[in-house]
Amino acid sequence: MKKICSTLIIISGILLLAACTSNPVPNQELAEKVDIEEFMGTWYIHGYTPTAIDKEAWNGTETYERLPDGKIQTTYAFQKGSPEGKRKTYHPVGTIVNTDTNAEWRMRFFGIINAAYYVLYVDTDHNFTVIGHPNRKYAWIMSRDSKINEQRYSELRGELEEREYELSNFVRMQHK
Repeated sequence: MKKICSTLIIISGILLLAACTSNPVPNQELAEKVDIEEFMGTWYIHGYTPTAIDKEAWNGTETYERLPDGKIQTTYAFQKGSPEGKRKTYHPVGTIVNTDTNAEWRMRFFGIINAAYYVLYVDTDHNFTVIGHPNRKYAWIMSRDSKINEQRYSELRGELEEREYELSNFVRMQHK
């Protein structure tokens, strides 16, 4: 019974994420161009809006791999509750919606739920990125390194503030 309740909570959270998958709304300027091959690989999550599946996450990473059909196999992994917590792993599959910029994706969870995924910012070296969602309530700050200095983190968080993201629930993810 506990597993059923947990599964229902997770699905509810993902449905909430998927509820708004429309085109970018005002103040949702996406990255001009994402070199998709450079974007592939592992990113460390430094800031994020927790969902039902990743509250109290530590050591979070997103790893992207381009599949032969052009889709993006994603591995989202983190420790639950502490640096030594149980390792959780999810495997959504991304589809690039805007192939001119490669900055707008849809992520499919559990094979049935689509959620918008916007690359709002990526630096020219593809070392830092900011990801958002159309409703401006969900966002992620990521880098290629498990460490990020405070100034750079603040600059990336500023990308979200400029776009008027709701950041009251946005938290810093720890890596140990």
